[in-house]
Amino acid sequence: MVLFTTLAGAGQGVLIAIFGVQLAAVLGQGAAPPTLLFVSGAFLVLLLCGAGLVAATFHLGRPLRAWRAGARWRTSWLSREIIVLPVFMAVVAGWGLAHWLGAPSLGLGSLAAALAFFLYLCTGMIYGAVKAIREWATPLTPLNFAVLGVASGSTLAAAVAAFAMPPVAAPLAACALAATTLSVLTRGAQWWRNDTLKPAATVQSAIGVRHPRIVAKPGMMAGSFNSREFFHGRSDGFVRSVRWAAVALGFALPLAALALAGRGMGAAGLAALGLAQLAGLLAERWVFFADARHPQNLYSPSPYPAIRT
Repeated sequence: MVLFTTLAGAGQGVLIAIFGVQLAAVLGQGAAPPTLLFVSGAFLVLLLCGAGLVAATFHLGRPLRAWRAGARWRTSWLSREIIVLPVFMAVVAGWGLAHWLGAPSLGLGSLAAALAFFLYLCTGMIYGAVKAIREWATPLTPLNFAVLGVASGSTLAAAVAAFAMPPVAAPLAACALAATTLSVLTRGAQWWRNDTLKPAATVQSAIGVRHPRIVAKPGMMAGSFNSREFFHGRSDGFVRSVRWAAVALGFALPLAALALAGRGMGAAGLAALGLAQLAGLLAERWVFFADARHPQNLYSPSPYPAIRT
């Protein structure tokens, strides 16, 4: 899920950024971009989303039954995501093909951009709708999925533009700078919120014993479903280190590079920066999942490392 949400989110951001270039040209705000910009942009979107889908299959216990997850689209954000993602990829493929054939379609681009934003909402609400996990249950969750995706996607789109249409690279780098700055504010707000949350339940309230000092110890010598699925198995110091890596690569480095040299970095420099930012956002997404305090962990404390056979 870390790889899927980060890579697919960046792909959606690339589409939004490059479609913005097409829309600006239609409105007379710039020269008509070359076909290469849109074809290469569409290819990058499909590559990122496809890689994310491949990564997501490793999260499934029975991948051949994954199609059944789309049956509950009326009530499930996961089902909606499963339906919207392939539709989004198909529309992007059609949009890129239309440009390649010399018949650019503003309608397909508009539909792809709308689906990209709706897909951010679906992915974010899979977690934001889980009221039991208070670290996720906030409007900041889907907002951050969107803002971080647009930020990383804009950086990668600027690299594509520096290769296919250099005059557009600077405006896209400026958009990446603005989106990354916004992501610092929104993700920082969620980190501050999570760090200051008071637990809704404690070990005392969970087991109905009011003694002020209760030590819960694992009672198993091997792993369990709970230990594999709801514990990250890392120390608080490790989590803090990963968060600092996210801050450095996902936020500080892109901000500094785009602010100081965004206009003159070139395609290779922007591509390297985009990959570094993706690495930082992978760390950020890992922290997002690690921050979750699952209620069942009150009853089953962190066990010994799972023994795998």
